[in-house]
Amino acid sequence: MAEFKLPQNSQIIEGKKVDAAGDAKRKKTFKVYRWSPDDDQNPRLDEFTIDLEKCGPMVLDALLHIKNDIDQSLTLRRSCREGICGSCAMNIDGTNTLACTKAIDDVKGDVKVTPLPHMPVVKDLVPDLNHVYAQYASIEPWLKSDTPAPERERLQSAEDATLLNGDDGRGPSGCILCFCCSTSCPSYWWNGDKFLGPAILLQAYRWIADSRDDAADERLDKLEDPFRLYRCHTIMNCTNTCPKGLNPAKAIAEIKKLMAVRA
Repeated sequence: MAEFKLPQNSQIIEGKKVDAAGDAKRKKTFKVYRWSPDDDQNPRLDEFTIDLEKCGPMVLDALLHIKNDIDQSLTLRRSCREGICGSCAMNIDGTNTLACTKAIDDVKGDVKVTPLPHMPVVKDLVPDLNHVYAQYASIEPWLKSDTPAPERERLQSAEDATLLNGDDGRGPSGCILCFCCSTSCPSYWWNGDKFLGPAILLQAYRWIADSRDDAADERLDKLEDPFRLYRCHTIMNCTNTCPKGLNPAKAIAEIKKLMAVRA
């Protein structure tokens, strides 16, 4: 039987334990992934026990409390704090999600926080997103039209707009590029150099489906490849983990249908 092990320098070791809660009545322990490129140490899990009365209700609030008041060396991304920008995407309690919209009370027991999986780590909870943004640029995510630009905006019918926005606001245009979906996809884990992944394919469909865009055939031509599109095996991790409630798997299926129709 084959036995697989992480390289020695990739194995996560036990980190420091800090009790900053004292005699607090409401306390919670956060196990936070730490790694720095500035030393030769293995990644570790540091444990911080905090007083929940000293921070807000979300996991991001707790992480910022840890960074501001306990360990200033903790590194993470965040911006809007309202589930809009996607900056604070990370793996919390085993699920990819946004730290700013994940309630601490939703996690039973200790809260384990690690970076998005299967991505190079810049430092601590910050993944390197250069590759996925290069893939995003490859689909040319902007309007392409052969008609002259109007004096004002290009109008759509309500039906065409709904195709992008969804009846419930959860259409493909709602993607915030947090990459929770792509980093939860086994096909992307193993073929991320060639497979575009659910986040980018959802964005590709957003432009293919846009009635104002005249480059649908060109966009489909660029996706006609054994890897760029067809490495998707409809595992559904992407849809299950999307913190915005979107359905990347459906968008990918719609692209495959369009491919079949024109074949």
